Amino acid sequence: MGLFDVFKSKKPAEDAVEFPEDTEPRERLSVRIENVTGLGDVERIGGYLKQGNVVLVKVRDLQKKDVGLFQTSLQKMKRLSTQFNWDMVALQEGYVIMTPSFARIERPEA
Repeated sequence: MGLFDVFKSKKPAEDAVEFPEDTEPRERLSVRIENVTGLGDVERIGGYLKQGNVVLVKVRDLQKKDVGLFQTSLQKMKRLSTQFNWDMVALQEGYVIMTPSFARIERPEA
């Protein structure tokens, strides 16, 4: 049996898994990438979340430039997340992911 005989075979392999095709049309979900440079940017990001977008926020530059403003901005993002039931998670690479209330971030079990 040669290498190309595997591709010519019409019967599925034993370890192949077939998933049913999703026939229902889905609403598009937008993911925005934003940079935070001050408190005004937090309000803009909140507007995107209210529109139903998932936002990937780059906070590393602000953290390196002004730690106090970074902490204030992060606290404001946390307050908005709690107020509107959004989900928020910080990544080690200097990013924060924020999702609207209909989406949740899966966290690994400890």
